[in-house]
Amino acid sequence: MESQHPNKTTNHKAKKPELRCSKTCCFFCTVNEPSSSLRRTYMANYFEELPHGDDQENVLVLSSLWNTAMTQPDDPEFPCLGIFECMAKFIDRGINDDDWLSRDQNIYVPYYAAHIIGSYTMNKAQFAEMAVKSGVILPLLELLRGKISWVEQRVAVRALGHLASHQSTFEAVAAHETEIISLAMEIASTCLDVVYRNFVGVKDTERLKYHCDLLTRGVRELEIENRKAEEWASQLQYWSLFLLNCFACKERSSINQICKQGFLKDLCGMWGGLANRASPVGIGLIRTLCNTKKGRKSIADSKQVLESLCNLSRSSDDWQYKAIECLLLILKDNDTRHIVLDIVILFLADLVELKSVSRGMVKVGDRITQTILQDYSKIKYGKLHMKSKRARRALEEIWELKVERRKRETLMSEQEVGERKTLAGMLKREGNQRFWSGDIKQAVVRYTKALDLCLLKMKRERTVLYSNRAQCYLLLKEPELAISDTTRALCLSGEASPHNKSLWRRSQAYDMKGLAKESLMDCFKFINGRIKLEADRRNTTIPYHAAHMINKQMNATWIFAAAKSKTYGNHEVIQQSKGKDQVNDISTRKTMEKKDFLGMSNMVEESLVKKGQRWKKQESRAQRRKCKCVGIFAR
Repeated sequence: MESQHPNKTTNHKAKKPELRCSKTCCFFCTVNEPSSSLRRTYMANYFEELPHGDDQENVLVLSSLWNTAMTQPDDPEFPCLGIFECMAKFIDRGINDDDWLSRDQNIYVPYYAAHIIGSYTMNKAQFAEMAVKSGVILPLLELLRGKISWVEQRVAVRALGHLASHQSTFEAVAAHETEIISLAMEIASTCLDVVYRNFVGVKDTERLKYHCDLLTRGVRELEIENRKAEEWASQLQYWSLFLLNCFACKERSSINQICKQGFLKDLCGMWGGLANRASPVGIGLIRTLCNTKKGRKSIADSKQVLESLCNLSRSSDDWQYKAIECLLLILKDNDTRHIVLDIVILFLADLVELKSVSRGMVKVGDRITQTILQDYSKIKYGKLHMKSKRARRALEEIWELKVERRKRETLMSEQEVGERKTLAGMLKREGNQRFWSGDIKQAVVRYTKALDLCLLKMKRERTVLYSNRAQCYLLLKEPELAISDTTRALCLSGEASPHNKSLWRRSQAYDMKGLAKESLMDCFKFINGRIKLEADRRNTTIPYHAAHMINKQMNATWIFAAAKSKTYGNHEVIQQSKGKDQVNDISTRKTMEKKDFLGMSNMVEESLVKKGQRWKKQESRAQRRKCKCVGIFAR
């Protein structure tokens, strides 16, 4: 053949039928065309003709294009040849032609089309501009309205989020600002209910087949379906929040819409996108709003939102510092400071010695102190008034701790320092004796006196005293005081090596207050600390009480817990084959996988899921010892 056709062009003509099969237009043969110029010509024609045909292989083609878009999102070949216009037409056809959508496997087409648009517009602004010029926004908006299902909503809101994130294409999305904001808010608030009601909460035999196939790539295994449904529901919420965040960053008029009190309250509980470190989640969007005048005012007027931020600021959650930033921004605004000071100071007072994370040259604890004390003299001399006596006392304690006490200790002689150390140690031992004898209130008195005598630089001793006193408050059923003391102990010990017993005690205190998320985060970190301490052992074990706490809080914070409650009330949902306990085990394991930033290893996961017998043995040993407290008391 080669000797008969030396001309290169003729050679291609001879090979073309073999490359392109017997079909007039074969995608896979076109992709494999060795001549780049011919391949581009064929592909451009192919994208133009593809949406108008009824080829049963459309889904296979789109699946291949989706895989290419996911693995090579920056490759300009397909975007330059008309893939965006092709995908927009596919979505339009799926929305407007029910007969076509129900034939063969066309039900999968709108999902893949929207996903391809989102993947190619993820990184490159020039691709986003091509997509906008190709008319993708209106078809995506139709999917966002829920014209097909929540599965298509997920990829539509993702694509719109990418388009809104580029400066050059933001205005094209903002042309539909009011409706997009309204839809994104509704999706963020209700998507977990929708996914549970339409997928997770129904029998596996009643689930839409194409949803199951998309979630599991055709495997159709119940455990994988449930796990992926949780992941996709979380992503749907995440992308909705991301889209809202794009508008909030621009400080447009729609910020008034986002700042509705009902939605702000919902934001506090949104964990959307746990596996994505770039996820704004609810607190991330609140942080963006706190950079605006309107946002600060709206958040300051909501006691529930403020309390959520305050609880988060004293937790082990990865978003702790975002919550602190929000509170500081509100305190620095003269129009909102007087509204929140009485509430916020009671929480931030426990964080004034936070030292582990710095912003610039100033430690977080010092920033908190400077912000809180900026008008202390006016309050002290009556020029400004505080409504709450507790808040005023907290302010005075901060002044005493961070200013007056520092001055006094710099003037102390070595002899006086030695005497104070000795006396503080003696009071600590007396406190321990009172505790073990059952006189808890007197133990608190001794620990308090010892803390007053300890020098500020005696951080280790103060950490233990705060933690010991917190244990007393737990036994006295004073969880708020226990949270305060354990937080102070953790601030002193630092983030690199947090005081492990304080983490466990704060987890218990949060549990007593019904704050499951905060309790869970502390318990995760407590187990993490145990693993590090026992790293040299062959078999690391997890205390039964910690495993029990995690199981309890996992059930309470399960992504679909609220949706299940709304749908079925207090009645148990019985899954046809696996049962609810299996679903919760899936949720537990998946959430722990997502919390890799806490250092949760597979060893922990294995222990929690498979080593129940070991925990039961530990529990029986603890019962035999008749321990009054769960943890070993710090000494």
